[in-house]
Amino acid sequence: MGCAPSIHVSQSGVIYCRDSDESNSPRHTTSVSQGPAAPLPGLFVQTDAADAIPPSRASGPPGAARVRRARAELGSCSSTDSAAPAATTCRGRRRHCCSSAEAETQTNYSNVKQVSSAEVRIGPMRLTQDPVQVLLIFAKEDSQSDGFWWACDRAGYRCSIARTPESALECFLDKHHEIIVIDHRQARNFDAEAVCRSIRATNLSEHTVILAVVSQASGDHEEASVLPLLHAGFNRRFMENSSIIACYNELIQIEHGEVRSQFKLRACNSVFTALDHCHEAIEITSDEHVIQYVNPAFERMMGYHKGELLGKELAELPKSDKNRADLLDTINTCIRKGKEWQGVYYAKRKSGDSIQQHVKITPVIGQGGKIRHFVSLKKLCCTTDNNKQLHKIHRDSGDNSQTESHSFRYKNRRRESIDVKSISSRGSDAPSLQNRRYPSMARIHSMTIEAPITKDGLRRLSGNEYVFTKNVHQSHSHLAMPITINDVPPCIAQLLDNEESWEFNIFELEAVTHKRPLVYLGLKVFSRFGVCEFLRCSETTLRAWLQVIEANYHSSNAYHNSTHAADVLHATAFFLGKERVKGSLDQLDEVAALIAATVHDVDHPGRTNSFLCNAGSELAVLYNDTAVLESHHTALAFQLTVKDSKCNIFKNIDRNHYRTLRQAIIDMVLATEMTKHFEHVNKFVNSINKPMASEIEGSEYECNPTGKNFPENQILIKRMMIKCADVANPCRPLDLCIEWAGRISEEYFAQTDEEKRQGLPVVMPVFDRNTCSIPKSQISFIDYFITDMFDAWDAFAHLPALMQHLANNYKHWKTLDDMKCKSLRLPSDS
Repeated sequence: MGCAPSIHVSQSGVIYCRDSDESNSPRHTTSVSQGPAAPLPGLFVQTDAADAIPPSRASGPPGAARVRRARAELGSCSSTDSAAPAATTCRGRRRHCCSSAEAETQTNYSNVKQVSSAEVRIGPMRLTQDPVQVLLIFAKEDSQSDGFWWACDRAGYRCSIARTPESALECFLDKHHEIIVIDHRQARNFDAEAVCRSIRATNLSEHTVILAVVSQASGDHEEASVLPLLHAGFNRRFMENSSIIACYNELIQIEHGEVRSQFKLRACNSVFTALDHCHEAIEITSDEHVIQYVNPAFERMMGYHKGELLGKELAELPKSDKNRADLLDTINTCIRKGKEWQGVYYAKRKSGDSIQQHVKITPVIGQGGKIRHFVSLKKLCCTTDNNKQLHKIHRDSGDNSQTESHSFRYKNRRRESIDVKSISSRGSDAPSLQNRRYPSMARIHSMTIEAPITKDGLRRLSGNEYVFTKNVHQSHSHLAMPITINDVPPCIAQLLDNEESWEFNIFELEAVTHKRPLVYLGLKVFSRFGVCEFLRCSETTLRAWLQVIEANYHSSNAYHNSTHAADVLHATAFFLGKERVKGSLDQLDEVAALIAATVHDVDHPGRTNSFLCNAGSELAVLYNDTAVLESHHTALAFQLTVKDSKCNIFKNIDRNHYRTLRQAIIDMVLATEMTKHFEHVNKFVNSINKPMASEIEGSEYECNPTGKNFPENQILIKRMMIKCADVANPCRPLDLCIEWAGRISEEYFAQTDEEKRQGLPVVMPVFDRNTCSIPKSQISFIDYFITDMFDAWDAFAHLPALMQHLANNYKHWKTLDDMKCKSLRLPSDS
């Protein structure tokens, strides 16, 4: 007669099997300590709860007593004739361990399958739901964990047990459980809420139900609120009750409620995939005609980006004047009655062109028999004008449907990203993967923040205060784009009056410009330095160029967005105003520096070069794992610029000037790559600082040091200037410094989360949102990179105010670190 043996994972990762009627000495069955799939210590991995018995049940009388209690409570008596040897599964490796045991420990597997398999329908779709997987996270085995174990056994669920937070996360990432039960009764074993947050930080947990087991409230204490549990990421609370029936009822209710609902929602992804690949343009609106969804075919047809449309009413969009006056009223009258409407309709593309469409609008009836949505299918009519528009649409968007070689396919993607007419007013900040300009980079570009920050000082980030999901041009109705610097709205002009000061608050400009600070600051700074006069281009062309560049920054990035670009532009302009810098560079150098600062992080995906290389991204392959992002920033910037004459700021300068300017811009942007940081600083110190110090010591007068105007030294000065501007955050006033520290920490937290989800090497392990000390990270960054570089730059450019801010900020972080505070500020200051 076969029994269901127990398994145990030792500290070394070796699985042992104990038979219920033998001694406690383990019988070695198999090892999983080798290879990447070895479980962490503290992980009890079990696929089918019916396949095994927890360790305490399989050794000695206590386990036998629990078996008898389980049998009495469950009423599961199978005949010994039907008992079959159990199979224990760990990480997909199946081993059969057979031994004698009591007949009552057997599980009727046919009953289990009847309970655990389910057919689910969602609309016309017919789905089969696999057996539910449950993860129990209990530091120690007790009657409560036993209750849930045997409840899973009866329900036919596949169950795993984890003893530590680390093993729990690894097990979840491996098996993707539908239900997780976390012991929240005692904090001394582990922080249950922290465990829940770490699981919620993964994309995989979106459809997982997490249950908190809490202690029974004593008679003289008021029952605690569930809000803290909900905020931590739990879905439900279970009052401590070791009764197997109570645990069984709870799990069954969850399965038939939340789990089944989440299963249906997951199935909807296939529907959206079909819509996204459909050649017909599809638009879904609410019953009030608010746009809720458009597919990529709609975006291509109309020239809009999804982020510009979602949440807007149809009435807000421009209308073609080619339709007869009463057509809209006719359509609304028809669909409001629940009837489908079909006909020809003229629509206006974003470019202003009118196109003729065959349109079918279908009302969708929802709860209560009311109309909940309208679904519109749109096709271009085959007219001469439309054929021209169709050709234009395909030319603008590119056609990736054909099978092509790897390299040619990448060229097409790059071509898609540089269509000025479509990109100049669309961002890459929508969280949906399908909206990225680089389809192959969707996995990297879709890094929206999906979990709240656990640090006190960063808690406000959990509401996406700094994660902008609105398109940068969505607020056109609130803020008109200026034609020239003289047309800037008064509220923005007043802020820009202070842009020459180091104390200038870029975040105020970000807010008042609706997250488009680069265009406005760029117009002001470039005007002050006479860039248009030097390039012989109009302010209209400059404005169009700034708009295109800003549209290609990802506002979904916490840090590397257009606000960072504007901040670096401001710092560069400030440095160019310093006497010694001004005396060392000519106007071409100044123009090159301002342009380089503007474009230096364009299309940054919010991930580091190391991440892209480890992930094997196409950009890393293209640039041979060397200065991947910096090379991409410059290449894309020039492609965007020269693609359309309307924004080509270089179109009127001669070939030699253009080549010199281009080389200077490329050199400065590549200098921002940090692997050569110390090389750049050492060259600057040896070639600029030391000769200058020697000449000053030998003269009473501070005249221009010999050699600093040599071309090779001008290159070193420009490199040092943009490097300092790029990482000048620690030298900003304290409030600005703290804000930047929060943003860069959140972006690094998101990268670490992504690396863990994908099983990639963790490039910056200190930036784990659950353990990171932000003050320590800032102190290390200042000590390692900032102090020596700014000492050298200050010796050349004379920046006493910046060095004072640096000292003050360092003191702030040091104070927090001494007080063991891991957040941006002390809790009392938040």
